[in-house]
Amino acid sequence: MRRFLLFSALALVLLVSCSSKEKLEAPEPLLTEQQMIDVLTDSYLIESMLNKKKTAGENVASLQTAYYDQLMDHYGITDSIFDANMEYYSHDLATLERIMDSVNNRFLNAQEKE
Repeated sequence: MRRFLLFSALALVLLVSCSSKEKLEAPEPLLTEQQMIDVLTDSYLIESMLNKKKTAGENVASLQTAYYDQLMDHYGITDSIFDANMEYYSHDLATLERIMDSVNNRFLNAQEKE
């Protein structure tokens, strides 16, 4: 799990460093940093669970759609709102790093409690 999060964070940083440096307008609605942390944390939990099921030989295509639909419903957003916010935050490296560090810390704290 930790490797997955580290890899994801690294991939985002590389993506940002290769993207244009222009300032994007904030999407409407703009999710707060805390909301982004919450959504990303839950999406990584979904991915982890789906990967576990895949390795057990289960077909997860329908589960993936259902879980992400529930995630978006839970936060009252759509895929396009989430994507627009990810693009916006990916152009602000300092904020994105703060968000990803917070997500990573949540998982580290949860691991320590086990």
